Amino acid sequence: MSARNFFSTGRKIVAIGRNFSEHAKELGNAVPKSPFFFLKPTTSYLANGGSIEVPQGCDVHHEIELAAVIGRDARDVSPSDAMDYVEGYALAIDMTARDLQAKAKAKGLPWSAAKGFDTFTPISDFIPKNAISNPHDVNLWLKVNDTIKQNGNTKDMIFEIPKLIAYVSTIMKLEAGDVLLTGTPAGVGPIRPGDTVTAGLRPAGAAKDLVNIKFDVIERKGNYKD
Repeated sequence: MSARNFFSTGRKIVAIGRNFSEHAKELGNAVPKSPFFFLKPTTSYLANGGSIEVPQGCDVHHEIELAAVIGRDARDVSPSDAMDYVEGYALAIDMTARDLQAKAKAKGLPWSAAKGFDTFTPISDFIPKNAISNPHDVNLWLKVNDTIKQNGNTKDMIFEIPKLIAYVSTIMKLEAGDVLLTGTPAGVGPIRPGDTVTAGLRPAGAAKDLVNIKFDVIERKGNYKD
């Protein structure tokens, strides 16, 4: 099934911004009154166990997120039907070059450079839909080295997944294998070459994590300077 192989079949990553109020506040952003999203290239995917590359001169931050994997074409769908278009999930980290993002925001420019570097979407393997009975009560955590940096729950989303899918699908068709990043809880912060990033996902009531991911952080080889 193509959605299960989203790494190779997905055509876009749709990332929801500011979908946890505490995260919006920690970056000094207003809490949105309607969903807000941006696109990331699928070339930014990084499989579990890979190395996150930090471009020279960039201040790169981690943002742990639950990803919803779309199973079939969704266009102009209603919130009541939206979950029928979800094939499964994944655990992802939306890496952000915060310095580039701040400069883009100040100039009213897109965030593509800040979000789109290679390796900037580290992500787990596909999680079948039936493995998470309620995607709106899932604990997400992330450590840098041995220190917990993010520990939140998807019940704190401002807009739940059906609303997000319905909203995005009124603008652009979601296709099988596309991934929707649903926002990050508070606690985002920097990573640096030499760090190790680990993260996990635990559905409500589960005795242990359903998924764990781990990535080393290295410097990107190249001459990027801003």
